[in-house]
Amino acid sequence: MTTRPTMLILSYSPIAGDARVLKQVTRFTRDYDVTTCGYGDAPDGVVEHISMARDIRYNDLDGKLITLKHYRKAYWRLSAVKWSRDVLKGRKFDVIIANDVEAVPVAVKLRPKHGVLADLHEYSPRLHDDHQKWFERITPWFEWVVARYVTRARSWTTVSRGIVEEYERNFGFHAELVTNAAPYHELEPKPTGSTIRFVHSGACLRNRQLDEMVTAVQTADIDVTLDLYLTANDPGYLEELREQAASGGRVIVHDPVPYAGLIPLLNDYDMGIHLLPPVNFNNKWALPNKLFDFLQARLGVLIGPSPEMASYVSEYGFGGVAEGFTAEDARKAIESLTPEIVDEYKRSAHAHAHELAGERQVDVWERLIDAQMQGRRR
Repeated sequence: MTTRPTMLILSYSPIAGDARVLKQVTRFTRDYDVTTCGYGDAPDGVVEHISMARDIRYNDLDGKLITLKHYRKAYWRLSAVKWSRDVLKGRKFDVIIANDVEAVPVAVKLRPKHGVLADLHEYSPRLHDDHQKWFERITPWFEWVVARYVTRARSWTTVSRGIVEEYERNFGFHAELVTNAAPYHELEPKPTGSTIRFVHSGACLRNRQLDEMVTAVQTADIDVTLDLYLTANDPGYLEELREQAASGGRVIVHDPVPYAGLIPLLNDYDMGIHLLPPVNFNNKWALPNKLFDFLQARLGVLIGPSPEMASYVSEYGFGGVAEGFTAEDARKAIESLTPEIVDEYKRSAHAHAHELAGERQVDVWERLIDAQMQGRRR
């Protein structure tokens, strides 16, 4: 009987509902005995899941230690870090995938036989650089963690080209690009009717300024509607959006739907919309999963001039780019649409659905892990 190699996938997230981490689980459970460690229930296919209680936080930094610049103590005293280090102590794995900066030092300390792949979901040192106090206090700590531990991984991946360049410029390692592309869906674009139906799905966060999109649809001088499927990240803001939608018509705010059913639901619409104001570094360089969800749903898209998203939309021709991120910018872009233009966007989305599917992105992780298993360093 052949013994399969062992892999740990470590993520301080609810893995069974984390689309990006689930792609890792799905690909590597084919050839590895995969153990996962994170919040919540076990994902399908793993040999073991080590579940952390949700009240074990990964971001409960000790402010006094940060003020004193005792960064090592501050890191190793994070509740999730301490808990996972204790529960994994003495465990041996052939290879580890560590998701996001906070998980990498724990993985490095476990010394897997063939090293660590660090999958960096964002540029963590500038996660909240729109808040000056956070930037002044927490950015240096993140920079210390990256320089001290993340650089010791065997290989690295991240989500957009702007973030690839920022890690390389500041820390010297080159992360491969693995976008948040959605898995391929066997769907067909549906013809656009006289009413152009917009849709947006995702987090309800005030700094995303979703109210600007609502205003744009409500004031547009063509026949359009907007459906929002939002998670209640900011309940107060969510209620404001519900009130705004009710007062102006054309817009409906829905509860979120499970990710497994999202793309088939989106297929009933015409255009996905996402204008993400560049209030911080990661927003500016975002290449979010919803862009690829819209494409797999065979929709056209309308976005703001975010460089990463605009590059894909322009190259593959499946949408339009507004001049800015305000309601007025969005309204002008909406009013330039016709059902015929939207149908053309949908045809382009359909034409490139295979090429831009998530399965091709996951191949990058497989290539890097194969290289590590064969003893080749990136």
